[in-house]
Amino acid sequence: MLNRIPKDFDIITSAELKEVVRVFSQCEIVGKRFPICHVHFENTIVEVQTVIPASTSFQEDCARILRAIRIAARLGFRFSRETAHFVKHLSPSILKLDRGRLLMEMNYMLAYGSAEASLRLLWKFGLLEVLLPIQAAYLVKHGFRRRDKRSNLLLSLFSNLDKLLAPDRPCHSSLWIAILAFHKALSDQPRDPLVVAVFSLAVYNGGDMLEAVKIARRINKSHDESFCELLEPRDLDFEALKHEVMDFAESSKGALSKMTDEYFVSQAMAGYSRAPFSDLVFIPLALYLKASKIFECVRGGGERRFASKQGSKIDYESLAYGSPQEVRHTFARIVFDTVYPLDLTE
Repeated sequence: MLNRIPKDFDIITSAELKEVVRVFSQCEIVGKRFPICHVHFENTIVEVQTVIPASTSFQEDCARILRAIRIAARLGFRFSRETAHFVKHLSPSILKLDRGRLLMEMNYMLAYGSAEASLRLLWKFGLLEVLLPIQAAYLVKHGFRRRDKRSNLLLSLFSNLDKLLAPDRPCHSSLWIAILAFHKALSDQPRDPLVVAVFSLAVYNGGDMLEAVKIARRINKSHDESFCELLEPRDLDFEALKHEVMDFAESSKGALSKMTDEYFVSQAMAGYSRAPFSDLVFIPLALYLKASKIFECVRGGGERRFASKQGSKIDYESLAYGSPQEVRHTFARIVFDTVYPLDLTE
């Protein structure tokens, strides 16, 4: 149906597992907490996962709520009415999961080519304000409805990320975390599109401001004026431009710090009485430091011995492992393509 090759095959049945055992002679029940059947067929083991009601399934393991979002986003599926009801009403239960598991589930949603669809579903079912309150507050502030079909800068950034990724070509989690911080900084203080262009180019080349400015000044196409985070272009000299770019780099790193501050996260949705309380921070220190380095090269005025990537082809193995060169190249490409889209009509 989807013209895709699955990693493996599972069989879903309405039969009880003990009934499956009676039907197949070479069959055994495995697993204590979440039992399934292993049916031995020739040289293959086929897993059989009994269908149970959504409410029971989600209460047995609340991680299944996030898995349901991820699968629906990745495959373009819709929930049944029953499943949708319990995804929404049992969403606060995901706070029972440890932070490492939450980071893993968020990475599955945002790093494998279905980030935009995942964010839309998380928002639609009331999960975004639990997992990413800062980004949820942005959507509320701009009047974004639960079933809104419109786009905005946040969703456009992740849409462009999705164009470069796939389930077998993921990115390192530091990339999507840096995109969230970049957007937070820009939504807090809108900037001249040229400032954003120079910033992204400086990230790409390791902080060589002079080169970044020279390239950015040669841009001969219009920026996307639909984004309120982008100001009207101004005539900035080199020193003024450099100052604003470095200030933006500082703001981006500051936004990343806010995303890892429990108090700040808890206050993001405080002005909205119906929003659930969440001070959830699932970004560990090591990942915060790795994402910070994406911006530090701009603030530091250039990195010694850093060689910017040559060519536009992405090395997906390096991207998945978090190579600074590959992550910065991809980050810059996403930002630039979002601010100056190729298909923009005058």
